[in-house]
Amino acid sequence: MPELPEVETTRRGIRAALRGRTVTALVLRERRLRWAVDERLGAVLPGRRVVDVRRRAKYLLIELEHGTLIAHLGMSGSLRVLPASAPLLVHDHYDLLLDSGRCLRFNDPRRFGCLLWTEGDPAEHPLLAGLGPEPLEGSFDADYLASKARGRRVAIKQFLMDQRVVVGVGNIYASEALFRAGINPRRAAGRVSRDRLARLVEAVRAVLAEAIRQGGTTLRDYVNAEGTPGYFRQELFVYERAGEPCRNCGAPIRQVVQGQRSTYYCPACQR
Repeated sequence: MPELPEVETTRRGIRAALRGRTVTALVLRERRLRWAVDERLGAVLPGRRVVDVRRRAKYLLIELEHGTLIAHLGMSGSLRVLPASAPLLVHDHYDLLLDSGRCLRFNDPRRFGCLLWTEGDPAEHPLLAGLGPEPLEGSFDADYLASKARGRRVAIKQFLMDQRVVVGVGNIYASEALFRAGINPRRAAGRVSRDRLARLVEAVRAVLAEAIRQGGTTLRDYVNAEGTPGYFRQELFVYERAGEPCRNCGAPIRQVVQGQRSTYYCPACQR
């Protein structure tokens, strides 16, 4: 599933093409996404200018005059900026046509993505209202994380992936950050010292920033707004490397299942 770096890379890729442009039409080929796309958007959107494109957690916020489109890539989705006349691919579900002659096209084989509309404050939308802080912003620090972890018995990796604690840190980057911080992913969150939590905060920020610079991580489906993959996979130390030697100490990387998700770690570096 695309995580924060992939969504941020997409945001940066589509922002220049969308900002300041006017929507001329919404071509909706398949409305049965994670939630059905409102058919009325075809009448609501034309004539509205795109003010900006922002990101909150793993959601893209396309701000228009007097309203906001909330888009999510789902498990396998991608948003590309193309000429409006570009040939269609299988699973191209909607086009947001622009007055530039280009379009924002959404492709999603599994149809777990979404396109929602709100005319209110998007921060108050039910999907966004309960989310934690952004990991690359100052409010996410050691004091904050320690206060949230105090007394918690849940494993630190699952704690880190809780979007109410901090947003955007999915399976790949949680495993990688815990490796860099030297923390065993199975340790109870409440038993991790504040010093180690401080290291974890810095590791989360470093991993996410590096992944954004590399255009995200492509394991299977993800491509950016230009249709090219992300290259952070070459920088992964533990994720999907079970049985391979640790690049730091040489011990075999182990794999366990936590919360129905695979976790990868080095038993020597993450005691």
